[in-house]
Amino acid sequence: MLDTRNRVRLSVLLCVSLVAAFVDELDDSFMETRGADDIWLIKFYAPWCTFCKQLDPVWHQIGSELKSLGSPVNVGKSDATANTGLAKEFKVRGYPSILMLKKGVKYNYSGPRTKDGIMDFAHRVGGPLVRTLTSLQLFQHAMNSRDVMFVYVGATSQLKGNYTSAAEQLIVHTYFFSAARDILPKAVSLPSLPAVVVFKDGTFFTYNEEHDGDLKSWINRERFPNYFKIDSYTLYAMGESGKLVVLALVEERNLCEESLRYKSLVEKVAADHREIYSRSFYFGFMEGGDYISGLVMGEVIVPSFVVVNLSNDGYFLPTGAVETEHHLMDFLNGVLDGSIQCQGGNGVVQRARRFVYETKVTLMSVFSQAPLLGCFLVGFPLAMATVFCYLCRKARSTISDDDDDDVAPSAPPLQSYKKLTDKKSE
Repeated sequence: MLDTRNRVRLSVLLCVSLVAAFVDELDDSFMETRGADDIWLIKFYAPWCTFCKQLDPVWHQIGSELKSLGSPVNVGKSDATANTGLAKEFKVRGYPSILMLKKGVKYNYSGPRTKDGIMDFAHRVGGPLVRTLTSLQLFQHAMNSRDVMFVYVGATSQLKGNYTSAAEQLIVHTYFFSAARDILPKAVSLPSLPAVVVFKDGTFFTYNEEHDGDLKSWINRERFPNYFKIDSYTLYAMGESGKLVVLALVEERNLCEESLRYKSLVEKVAADHREIYSRSFYFGFMEGGDYISGLVMGEVIVPSFVVVNLSNDGYFLPTGAVETEHHLMDFLNGVLDGSIQCQGGNGVVQRARRFVYETKVTLMSVFSQAPLLGCFLVGFPLAMATVFCYLCRKARSTISDDDDDDVAPSAPPLQSYKKLTDKKSE
């Protein structure tokens, strides 16, 4: 029995050591010792960071899986509090920070801290900048596995150079492909070549420089589906697109009839009126209202509608009930023409208010889960402030007493000077 337990323990320790072997611990000498063509996926952490500790087993799984797949991506981690030079080189601002270094170019990962999300980032950024589709089967496979796909069609041109330049900066967000005209399905009709095409929402759209402006900006605007489920990470990333986001806020599970109606209403407007609203809005639904409650600094009713401007932390709320498709369109038209005012924002006053609100919510959560810790977090700063005020008051009293002692001896010389003057006058 004892031997069996020992064998199990030994097996577990062996597995842990093998998994850990696929993740290198990096120090400040990394930039000098790395190979010029090496590709590295790096996690910067702090020993005291709870989120870093939660990510650690996932990180070792990622290192093991990438190695087993034969990926060229090396996986490492670095204690940013000990290796400050390396952390400064990568401009680490928070923990955990996930970055990729590829041929001297640094790419930041801002998605969810999940294995699937990070693995997709590693495959996307670690692979070719623009992937060539050489058959219709590869094209169909790429389309089936992605909600949004950008494809360059045609020979070498200035447009292809612009496409490649955009890919260098936006590869952290989406995949980029190229293909010959005969690789695309026959149903895809292109007015001219070369062309950049985006496939999404069951259809496709061709880039038009005169109508759509800068190619990179167009790709950045079109890299999300027109209607889909949105989480806090995705919503934050949408702020870079310049579009507003129309949200139906619904329950996290067991959706009521009203929530289902709100979802279908947003989806219908997104699909039926794409030509009117697609340049200005994304559409989707979000489960739960915690993120939006933090944005509006108040409790959000679920289900409900809200339009969010992530570029300035602003939001728009309907002025009346939204019961029909016509009501929702009136709401969106009011947002566009300015008749419905934007609330919130990221001004100094709004930031201060949001800080106070988030502090209050955090303390309430701490008090509900750990009352003693909450009392300490509130009581300790108050006690320190009280002691500081007492010491300042005592110091001022001491200075005042010293000033009185310095002034008192000056009286006798004045009196002596007066007597001397009187004697001279006599």
